[in-house]
Amino acid sequence: MAMSGLEKRLLHSLARLYGVETSFLDYRGTRRQAAPESLLAALRALGAPVEKLDQLPGALRETRQKQWRRICEPVIVAWGGTPPWLELRLPAQACGGSAGCRLRLEDGRELHWSRRLERLPALKTRLVEGVAYMVRGLDLPRGLPAGYHRLTLELPGSRQEILIISAPLRAHTSPAGAENRTWGIFLPLYALRTGRDLGAGDLGGLGELLQFVHGQGGSIAGVLPLLAAYLEEPFAPSPYQPVSRLFWNEFYLDVCQSPEYKASPRARALFDDHAFRAELAKLKAAPLVEYKRGMKLKRAVLEACLSYLLEGGSGRLAAFRRWTGENPGALDYARFRAAVEKQRVTWLKWPERLREGTLKEGDYEPAAEHYHLYVQWLVQEQLQNLSALARLKGLTLYLDLPLGVHEGGYDVWRERGVFVREASSGAPPDELFGGGQDWQFPPLHPEAIREQGYSYYIACLRHHLRYAGVLRLDHVMGLHHLYWIPAGLPASEGVYVRYRSEEFYAILTLESRRNRSLIVGEDLGTVPGYVRKAMARHRIQRMYILPFEITGDSRRVLRPVPPNALAALNTHDMPPFAAHWQTRSGRREQLTLPAYLYRRGLLDTPTRETGAILRGCLAHLAASRARVALVNLEDLWLETEPQNIPGTIDEYPNWRRKARYSLEDFSQKPEILETLAELHRLRTMRVRVRPRRPLRITGKLTQTGKEGFNHEH
Repeated sequence: MAMSGLEKRLLHSLARLYGVETSFLDYRGTRRQAAPESLLAALRALGAPVEKLDQLPGALRETRQKQWRRICEPVIVAWGGTPPWLELRLPAQACGGSAGCRLRLEDGRELHWSRRLERLPALKTRLVEGVAYMVRGLDLPRGLPAGYHRLTLELPGSRQEILIISAPLRAHTSPAGAENRTWGIFLPLYALRTGRDLGAGDLGGLGELLQFVHGQGGSIAGVLPLLAAYLEEPFAPSPYQPVSRLFWNEFYLDVCQSPEYKASPRARALFDDHAFRAELAKLKAAPLVEYKRGMKLKRAVLEACLSYLLEGGSGRLAAFRRWTGENPGALDYARFRAAVEKQRVTWLKWPERLREGTLKEGDYEPAAEHYHLYVQWLVQEQLQNLSALARLKGLTLYLDLPLGVHEGGYDVWRERGVFVREASSGAPPDELFGGGQDWQFPPLHPEAIREQGYSYYIACLRHHLRYAGVLRLDHVMGLHHLYWIPAGLPASEGVYVRYRSEEFYAILTLESRRNRSLIVGEDLGTVPGYVRKAMARHRIQRMYILPFEITGDSRRVLRPVPPNALAALNTHDMPPFAAHWQTRSGRREQLTLPAYLYRRGLLDTPTRETGAILRGCLAHLAASRARVALVNLEDLWLETEPQNIPGTIDEYPNWRRKARYSLEDFSQKPEILETLAELHRLRTMRVRVRPRRPLRITGKLTQTGKEGFNHEH
């Protein structure tokens, strides 16, 4: 798109007003300019009144006028209970009269006061399209209690509603109340095999996993997102493309823990049925999780349990109805899922009336509605029981909050006002993905979520923090800015759009403190320095993933592990450690890393043997100052197959591979138990590892046996 110098300046000015970044630093550190087509498309998606370049002057005038006509921001943050000035943008000729203030605190108390507008401090003046504006500062009460407070401002001719987030500066920093460095293990729940599962891991198995961790001295069991997913028609099993971030995935229910199962002859009889048992045996023997078949089998049991409940057999029908009445959102969600089942497509392809968010009798089957209500009730019961037992023993669940949701899922259908459906979230081109990445879920609208008072985001956090002692935030950079790919453009032509990060952090610190939960931000990849500074300021733990911290410098092989961090050898999007190490053959780190670990006393001998390097690297993490050390269970038996290969769909069975060993098997393996015992020893010791006399490497790498090399002191 050819542009004159004036058009470029106008376009960039309009982009800045909407928080669209006109350039960014790529993974090489090179500044990359956004294409005019991308900027225009992003602006249109944000609601800017511009279609073509010749509309830029008018769009710029209209946007400036609109922003200055907004008397005040819809959200302000009061760190430590002390809010800043509330800035009022007033036409100069309308600065008289009084401002009536009513502050309703979260606990229901109210404060009332008034101020004369002409007596408020003048902070600045501005002439906007021929209209003179004056910004005056309205002082607010100091010492506000922590919480979400609503200020109603009565001005001559207008009424303003402002959300005040009164938040502590720092998030909670001790998972499960532990004051010392702690550690835990990680495994996707679907991959967990137990003797009593129905073909995939479930919440009962997660409880057993927590008990195993506890027995080894650890305190954390981590899993991938457990959120609702489409597992029939439509089908989208990825934990990072959930139907909703407000409801759970019934696939993970332990059906045998349901009180209705224990009391229902029909439900128990299913396990004696020959066809049922044959299908269950196939599902358990399969190396991959069969979501559709597994969900069909489990649903048969759950529907039998539901029938028993509705017949009044278990005596819990009144409790179920009471819960339904107290959770209208769950009823709305259940009807949505029932409508999806009837239509057999996502809501994007529904008839217009249904797409608009109104469901009536006849749009769904009542039996399906009852089923989805019942399973949500059961999941929250099982999670509540699991979480309560864990916290009682000083243990904690590590849950994962994905960045986005399925574009055809419940959240976008019900909360469409805060999502931008004309764009998709993703990542710019990098070393691995030369064409960029399109994650195929709509981003949140930066201003619409503020106008809503962040109620959707707060609800998503609370949904997880109710049970999680540690919560990982996927792609924490999205609190600051997010890469948008406007509809119709390739992923390589996206742009970054800014968000009000301070407001997100205020919500995070407040909810973290209230729930005594540690917040971990996934900050891997090309992350601007200001993001990590903000994380440190608010005590959001960063992630230290060892392969990304290898410097290539023999004098400083690994970057130091920061204290406010979760340290691990990999993530779910990376190859297991053994696969990573074996692909580094001939690279410098195969020489420098063993030498470094040996100097620090973390290897008995500087070998390249995979198991020894794994244990040395785990020891490095365990002996560090990191708040949490997390061990991928599959690394302990040197697994080489990944759980997910980013950028693949049908080429690899992502989110399906079961663990090689069952819980009953790996919990008895001496080599695994010894590694975890050493990990626990290093985590709990007070004295740091003392380095050996420096090791000097000379000559070339030469093989000695299978995976060793010669060295000289």
